[in-house]
Amino acid sequence: MGIGLSQIKHVKLPASDLRHSVSWYRSLFDLELIAEFFEDDDVRGVQLLDRDAGFEIALRQTDYCAGPPRLAGFEVVAFRAPDEAVVDAVAARCDRLGVAHTEIMRIPGYVTGMDIPDPDGTVIRILWHDPRGMSAFLGVEYDAAGRPSPYRDPRIGAPARSE
Repeated sequence: MGIGLSQIKHVKLPASDLRHSVSWYRSLFDLELIAEFFEDDDVRGVQLLDRDAGFEIALRQTDYCAGPPRLAGFEVVAFRAPDEAVVDAVAARCDRLGVAHTEIMRIPGYVTGMDIPDPDGTVIRILWHDPRGMSAFLGVEYDAAGRPSPYRDPRIGAPARSE
C-alpha cells in the first residue's frame, strides 16, 4: 500500500555547533560527508550518508534554520536495527566513544531500544521490533515511574489495522 514512496531520504536536524555535531554524528554512526552548504562565508549545513543502509542525516546550523527549532529531549528519528544484537552493539559503541545513552529498554514480544541525545539534546532512537509484536495493534501505556505496559484496543478512536 502507500503512495509509491520508497524510503526516507534524510532527516534534517539543527546544530548549535555544526562542526562538533558533524564530528559526533560521523564518529557514532560512521557516516560519510557527501555535501555541504556554504553561506555567509562559512559552512552552514551538511549531508551525511550511510551508504550501506541508504539513509542520510542533514545538519543545519541553528542560526540558519528557517524557524526556531526546539528539539532538545525530543525524538525526531528512530533507526531500525535488524536484530537485538545491533541495539546492544550500538550501546557498546556509545560506551567506547563516551557517548551518553539511556539504558536499553526491552519489552519482550514487542521492542528493544535505546535513546541517544546528540550534542544539542535532540534524541536519536535505536529500535528493534520483535516481529511477533508487529502482527497486531499494540498500545503502550507508561505508569508514573515510566514503566511500560501493553494494551490491545486503540484509544484514539481510529480502528486498529486489519491483519
